Amino acid sequence: MRVKILLFAALLAIACGCQTTYYAVWEQLGKEKRHLLKDNVEKARDEQEKASEQFKDALTRIKELYGLDGGDLEDFYNKLNHDYEACKRRAGAVAERIDTVEEIAADLFEEWQNEIDEITDQKLKAKSRQSLKEAKVRYARLSEAMVKAEARMEPALGHLHDYVLYLKHNLNAQAIGALKQEVDDIEIEVAALVKDMTSSIQEADEFLKTFE
Repeated sequence: MRVKILLFAALLAIACGCQTTYYAVWEQLGKEKRHLLKDNVEKARDEQEKASEQFKDALTRIKELYGLDGGDLEDFYNKLNHDYEACKRRAGAVAERIDTVEEIAADLFEEWQNEIDEITDQKLKAKSRQSLKEAKVRYARLSEAMVKAEARMEPALGHLHDYVLYLKHNLNAQAIGALKQEVDDIEIEVAALVKDMTSSIQEADEFLKTFE
């Protein structure tokens, strides 16, 4: 019961924008900022994997269009629109998780620096400062990869949305030919998105291996 109450308090603190309370609650549960950062990097990685698969599924759906006849277009549109909405939700979840990672990382590194300033032993201070520097370098690589992958989602979503709306307004066989170039563009963008997502996921795995 105590754990449930504390978890509810942590969620409430986030909803209210009170980071101090959020961290205090998690500390009572035995999790410091470094633990929260690792947890959220893992979740961001998982969200990117899901988003990558969702975009690939949408692209596969689009390619199925060329095997349909005119009578199937209404059903196809409904399914593709569902795919688009799923991609949109996944993209939002990725963006939200990355924002959380960035915020926790900033708070962790600030706390780390403040605690280094409190160390009086110069050798220990120097070692801790070096550890912080290395952690920042590793995190910078991860952050760059995550932000790059996130940025790829917007144009892919935009093209997919255009495609869905055009199909909605033109549910006929003639529309299929007109959309061929659009399909090619979406395929290129999804391929680039998946590539950047894969790089970001790999960076997350490397960060999780080395960050303590």
